[in-house]
This record gives sequence, structure tokens and C-alpha cells, in this order.
Amino acid sequence: MKSFCLVLAFFSFSFLLRAQSACPPFWSDIQQFKKSDSVQMPPPQAILFVGSSSFTKWKDVQDYFPGYTIINRGFGGSQLTDVIRYAYDVILPYKPKQVVIYCGENDMASGPSITANDVVLRFETLFGIIRQNLPDATIDFVSLKPSPSRQRLFPGFKQVNEEVRKFLKKQKHAGFINVYDAMLGTDGNPRKEIFLDDMLHMKPGGYQIWQKIIQPYLLK
Repeated sequence: MKSFCLVLAFFSFSFLLRAQSACPPFWSDIQQFKKSDSVQMPPPQAILFVGSSSFTKWKDVQDYFPGYTIINRGFGGSQLTDVIRYAYDVILPYKPKQVVIYCGENDMASGPSITANDVVLRFETLFGIIRQNLPDATIDFVSLKPSPSRQRLFPGFKQVNEEVRKFLKKQKHAGFINVYDAMLGTDGNPRKEIFLDDMLHMKPGGYQIWQKIIQPYLLK
């Protein structure tokens, strides 16, 4: 009987490992959001920030925008494909009046097979999902930032930014928020003092730059 129990425990553990490995990327992050929502669902008609780690790490984002109701649903390391996958989990249920997106940098960094055109197409797909389901919401894209650790990708970042800007210019209730230029020094290089040691994520000084640029776009 004891040996049977050990065998059963082994197979149960193996099944659990397979189930976990079968989960799509960031599944646990999404489940944590849902758990938080089950305790207290954010109010509708708020402003939703969604995207990758530059939003994830902005833990005190609400403090930067007093007078606005901000929902932060950034999940670190995500690509636009991940935001698309979870749009029905981390965007649409909140019925936001405004969606502010920062994502695409990780897409470009994921490998040489991903081009700027691929990233733009992914954004347009995400935009379409949001617009179809939230026709009255304002959708804003925060430009890809000049992270020093990814300087080799800057030409692609600039292309993504320009193509998305042109796309959004043709859309109603949409905007392109350019933080790229303000994060460069007078020499045209990234201001390393506003980045953490990884030269990818930002210090408070970087978020202060973002706050000044983003706030005029936020809806009251």
C-alpha cells in the first residue's frame, strides 16, 4: 500500500509539472490580477496602463497622477503578442475610458527574425481588438524608449515609433506619446543617469520624465 501511494504521488507530481509547463507565458501574472480583482474590482471608466516591465515596475504610478484613477496591468517581459493573448483578461473587463500601452521593446529584442514591421502589425492587431470591443475608448501608445542596453536596436525602435505614430494619426480617439526624445541627452545618446544598472529599466528620474509627457494626454 505504501509503495502504491508513492507511485501515485509521483504521477500526481509529474502531472502537476506538465500542467504548469503547459500554461502559456505570464499565466501566473494574469491569475494574480484576477485574484486581486476578485477582492476589489477596479471601477469602470478608469485609465488602464497595460504592457511590459516599464509599467510593471511603475508601482507608484497612481502617485504620479493624482486626480486620475489608474489601473496598472503591466506584466514584465511581455511582448505585444502576450498583451493580445490576454486582452480579454487584462483590458476589456475593466471597461476603461482610456488605454495607455507601453509594449514592443521586448518584441524587437526577442530575436533578429522580428522586424519593426512585425511589431507595428502586432500593435495594429491589438489596437483593433480594443477598438472593436471598446469603441469609445481612447487608445494611446507610449513610444519605445531608448534603453542603453538595447542601443543596437534603436533604428528599429525609431521605425516602430514612426510607423505607429502615422497609424494613430489616422485613428479617432487615439494618440502617440513620444517619450523617446526627452530621454536623450544633448549629445543625442540615452541619459544613462535615469536608468537602473541594467540600463533597461528606469529610476524615478525616468518616470518623472514620463509623467510630464504622459499627463497632458490623460482624460479627466
